[in-house]
Amino acid sequence: MFSIAIIIAIVFLALIFDFINGFHDTANAIATSVSTKALSPRNAILIAASLNFVGALSGTAVAATIGKSLVAPELVTGSVMVAALIGAIFWNLFTWYFGIPSSSSHALIGGLTGAVIAGFGFHAVLWGGFLKILAGLIIAPIVGGLMGSGVMTILFWIFKPAAPSKINNGFRKLQIVSACMASFAHGSNDAQKSMGIITMVLVGGGIIGVFDVPLWVKIACAASMGMGTAVGGWKIIKTMGGKIFRIEPINGFAADFSSSLVIYSASLLGAPVSTTHVVSSAIMGVGAAKRLKGVRWNIARQIIVAWFVTIPSSAVVAILTYNILKIMALVL
Repeated sequence: MFSIAIIIAIVFLALIFDFINGFHDTANAIATSVSTKALSPRNAILIAASLNFVGALSGTAVAATIGKSLVAPELVTGSVMVAALIGAIFWNLFTWYFGIPSSSSHALIGGLTGAVIAGFGFHAVLWGGFLKILAGLIIAPIVGGLMGSGVMTILFWIFKPAAPSKINNGFRKLQIVSACMASFAHGSNDAQKSMGIITMVLVGGGIIGVFDVPLWVKIACAASMGMGTAVGGWKIIKTMGGKIFRIEPINGFAADFSSSLVIYSASLLGAPVSTTHVVSSAIMGVGAAKRLKGVRWNIARQIIVAWFVTIPSSAVVAILTYNILKIMALVL
């Protein structure tokens, strides 16, 4: 059982994670539209913040997966949850500082897994659920890249006879729609992860009897992510919006449209995916369809490396944090 003070502390940390997730992953929805000047930075942030909030309220299937598939709620302790969230928060801030578009989803899952291992051992992790979540995290970017490439190829084929200036003007307007779609999809998946963590703690603390996300948790997580999004993440926007390849409006639309369909489909299926990975892969797929040599594969390689190191890195931080908390408890 958790004390009320521990529950409040964990809820607070979960909302901080959501806030950081918001400004860390803002680039997912608005980087391409800002880079092509389809939207001003201010308007892009407003759109992303408001639709992230709305998307976060659209369902709870992902929250249930996070809350019930990695570890049984009755095995969760205050130290485990604090260590898990600190591990995820640390990695998000670390990658944000260096402008690396890493995954908040990977960071949270790595942090939770590492903290549970530190607290109860490897057997306490529900490895079947972990592998299912990991499979979704791996498959979604692949689908995003293939879909981005496919959509871009179709658009090239349809609009090949048209003048480039006319195409750019038309798709610059359509990018506003695709940015809205991407923002809603991002909120529908990412905010639910913190909802799952908080609800898991409420079940473990005996505050609620069954795993059912309370309305106040939905609103709090949605608001935290919306406020975080309003702060923006310009370092990552710079990477996503121009360093992978030179994006034009038709490319930006194809990337946002493709990634939003993949992410929202995952949300409906209850699969927690990395919005960062899906968007990055979609941009790479679009760039490859446009011109394979035009993609700056060294930047893409750095992003892919970050994908693979995030789970173990955040897990290690969570393990270290758990042991520090344990030592502090013995000393005090």
